[in-house]
Amino acid sequence: MSPRYAANHPHDDLLLNKPLLLDSTTPVVGSSNQKKDYQEGKVQDGSTIITPTSSYSNLRHVASTVDLPPSKQQSSSTAQALLNGINVLCGIGLLTTPYALREGGWLSLILLVGFSIIACYTGILLQRCLESNPGLKTFPDIGQAAFGRAGRLAIAIVLYFELYGSCVEFITMISDNMTSVLSNNISMSLEGIFDLSSHQIFAISATLVILPTVWLKNLSLLSYFSIGGVVSSILVALCLLWTGVVNNVGFHGRGPILNMASLSSTIGIYGYAFSGHSVFPNIYTSMKKPSRFPFVLIGSFIFCSFLYIGVAVCAFLMFGDSTQSQFTLNMPKQFVASKIAIWTMVVNPITKYALTLTPVTLSLEELLPEALREYYIVSIFIRTILVLSTLVVALTVPFFGK
Repeated sequence: MSPRYAANHPHDDLLLNKPLLLDSTTPVVGSSNQKKDYQEGKVQDGSTIITPTSSYSNLRHVASTVDLPPSKQQSSSTAQALLNGINVLCGIGLLTTPYALREGGWLSLILLVGFSIIACYTGILLQRCLESNPGLKTFPDIGQAAFGRAGRLAIAIVLYFELYGSCVEFITMISDNMTSVLSNNISMSLEGIFDLSSHQIFAISATLVILPTVWLKNLSLLSYFSIGGVVSSILVALCLLWTGVVNNVGFHGRGPILNMASLSSTIGIYGYAFSGHSVFPNIYTSMKKPSRFPFVLIGSFIFCSFLYIGVAVCAFLMFGDSTQSQFTLNMPKQFVASKIAIWTMVVNPITKYALTLTPVTLSLEELLPEALREYYIVSIFIRTILVLSTLVVALTVPFFGK
């Protein structure tokens, strides 16, 4: 608040600093002691939700009809949040950065570092937005604060469709990798009613494996799956290095310094590699110590940046101009390291699915009457239906399954 505005609106400071949770006996004032009590969580039972300013007067009402703020259960340690952050960032982008380097040239690595810095800084800005008012918990909350209810609806629709589409892509990716590793000739016929191809069988199998992970509502528990995601990313990088050094594929590629003709493809791939902001609010609000969130961001982006650059340089030196959209497609199939890398990329999307779908599941659960939200079986039912719907989309919508 600027000094000039404060002088003309002396009461707005009290309004802007009201906590959202007050009990019936707490006076609504903006004293520093009351702010401290609120920040430390000293809120009495039986509290009610109020809004701090007129601009948020309908925030709670709209939240009940559009989306759900992230889980209020702050149980994730800094290490667990760091694992979740790395798992969100370091995924499919790891496979495509060598192709991006081939398309853009060696100087395009500067763009990769630049995207990392920008994405990390905007993540810190996101934290500041969430801290600016207790009523801001999600991207749609920020959208409403900036643009009203229309902004909230627009951001919620774009955000949740993006996350939902990513989950559909995970199932498709698992199915494709399993088909390439095992066999493309597997089929099944159910009493002549319909036939299942190998792609469909593997997609259904992947969905059944993923389903129990989505039933977990606690992000601190999902961090154990994130360990698998982080380990699998490191293992893929090690398999690539092993293929180049031990299996004598060698490092001999040169490549252009800068290729302006296809630089746009490189920019898109690098931008996608650091697109984890959709889940950041959930990671932030799940932390026991939210003040450590910048450390989580910086650690996650530094780790992923070094891994991305290392894999991109190594794969491009190995395969040169023949580098494909996923470097695992270039790895010779006869080597054990190549098979391990492909199987690892089957496991990798499984570790990310639940974390990616969490904001969507929470938003749907908020649409339920408050009495039903207390039943865990209702949550399991909603999450199961949502996961099965991603399977249906992966198998029926053109260009998802093919």
